[in-house]
Amino acid sequence: MADKEQIMKLLGEVEDPELRRPLTDLDMVKTVDINGDRVRVEILLTIPGCPLKKKITDDITAKLKTLPDIREVQVDFGVMSDEQRKNLRVKLYGASAKPADGSTPVAGDFAARVIAVASGKGGVGKSTVTANLASALSTLGFKVGVLDADVYGFSIPRILGVKGQPTIIDEQIIPLRRNNIQVMSIGFFIDEEQPVVWRGPLLHKTINQFISDVLWDKLDFFLIDLPPGTGDVSITISQALPKAELLVITTPQPVASHTAGRVARMAEKTNLKVLGVVENMSYYEVNGTRDYIFGKGGGMTLAETLQVPFFGEIPILTEIRERADAGNPAPLDEKSSISEYYLEIARKIVARKA
Repeated sequence: MADKEQIMKLLGEVEDPELRRPLTDLDMVKTVDINGDRVRVEILLTIPGCPLKKKITDDITAKLKTLPDIREVQVDFGVMSDEQRKNLRVKLYGASAKPADGSTPVAGDFAARVIAVASGKGGVGKSTVTANLASALSTLGFKVGVLDADVYGFSIPRILGVKGQPTIIDEQIIPLRRNNIQVMSIGFFIDEEQPVVWRGPLLHKTINQFISDVLWDKLDFFLIDLPPGTGDVSITISQALPKAELLVITTPQPVASHTAGRVARMAEKTNLKVLGVVENMSYYEVNGTRDYIFGKGGGMTLAETLQVPFFGEIPILTEIRERADAGNPAPLDEKSSISEYYLEIARKIVARKA
């Protein structure tokens, strides 16, 4: 007959779907009762209405039934006390959580590098580049966070294929995940079709909350998808995260590269370092012949003007658009033939120390 030690060992191989840590490490296993070939397990959740109860039940059942003596598994759920949630938060995040004295930690201290991804105008594929670069950095083995700060035009959840509503522990938000990428967006709290009609002060408050009240892991890279232009959100980021670097996304034509240049100069005035330039939708290739639909060399020229590195060109490809619509970034798919565009840029960003 199976014993409790065997059961606990197997439960240690079952992860919480949101926190991505073993149930035993999170002190979520309250009781284990064994009665012949039947096992009853009680799991403590952070909140009563956890939407992932079924997955937890299925994962536990599948794992425990690998024992030949187990025929029936019953999973019941309880809820953590305030003290247990507090202990969980400290165990998970340590210094990343709010200090016991109630003070606020320095914004951005959870990330080794903070990269704000910006463009001068909309429609240049900035969000798609952000999501694919985050995926590329994750594929290279880095822990990555993505903040969708484009509040009016949020699209990061769709492009990364992340759905759901974040869990809140002691008024702090647990970001959702895709692979090794943590993600936060206003899109997790409102319907995708619902417009956001906010003035500047509310935008400022929301962005700051997503930086300071989200329980980000200790990250290697924290990418922020900025709205296009030089508006309120960009200024908020520069104030909240003074160590941030600015990655400028543009297309080749002058109307895009010139407006992107204004964003870069705004960064200089707010003491943000311009990391470099990426040119998106550079050309369309058919049978080995490149058609420069939007002109040629605008990204390189902008980089030379700003005296920063030019990280590379990304062509116009139907697959990029299809993967963005489907929430399947190329760098997360080892079979994709286009992932190297983003991996190459990611490697250059890694090599360019902050």
